[in-house]
Amino acid sequence: MQDILWGVGGGMIAAIATTAGAIPALIGRKMTQATSDMMLGFAAGVMLSASYFSLIIPGIEVAQEQTGSVWIAAAIAAFGIAFGSGFVAWLNHAIPHEHFKTGPEGGADQATFARIWLFVLAISIHNFPEGLSIGVAYGVDRTNGLSVMTGISLQDMPEGLAVAVALVGLGYSRGRALFYTALTGMVEPVGALLGVVAVSVSAVLLPWGLTFAAGAMLYIISHEIVPETHRNGHQKRATTGLIFGLILMMFLDVTLG
Repeated sequence: MQDILWGVGGGMIAAIATTAGAIPALIGRKMTQATSDMMLGFAAGVMLSASYFSLIIPGIEVAQEQTGSVWIAAAIAAFGIAFGSGFVAWLNHAIPHEHFKTGPEGGADQATFARIWLFVLAISIHNFPEGLSIGVAYGVDRTNGLSVMTGISLQDMPEGLAVAVALVGLGYSRGRALFYTALTGMVEPVGALLGVVAVSVSAVLLPWGLTFAAGAMLYIISHEIVPETHRNGHQKRATTGLIFGLILMMFLDVTLG
């Protein structure tokens, strides 16, 4: 029960970070597209580093301890990553949603949703794997969970600002932009709960859960974040942000772990 509480608490902190990042949108702070792309690149770097240092590598180590075979451990990691990325790909295809620039995706019932809810669903699909990774990391131990939660929360702040600014730019009031940004963050404690419960039920599920969460995040990085950061001609800044985010998360993981 304590692990579950720690996992959900970590997801709540990440959700609060998303909301806190949106607050500058209320006081008239504007963000250039170049800055937005650099911040999203930073988010991608954090998620990429967390996927490997906090999820895949520990997942392989746990699987090797359980099975006594590095070959089986590697196979479990491979299948876990594939299942995680495939799951998010399925969500992306099945759930109606709309991106700020690329337009509607997924499902056939988009006409039944108000446009704002399509945006909320799009960001929620993005945030769910982050919450899942926090919960699964706390299933390993609290130190690993703290590392992942810290990194995810750091990248959620600029991400929350980017979402709020985009909503304001589409004509939504600043108050509504803050509300809907906060709403998208609330999927993270839900994902954290599912993740920590799953790996708490059986130790056998732990390496699967770790690599599944990594695969889910890797799909989001490749399918959503990196293409978005390279869409407006700011590749250099976006790449700088990615490298900085990766280094920071790697440093946090090594020092806290």
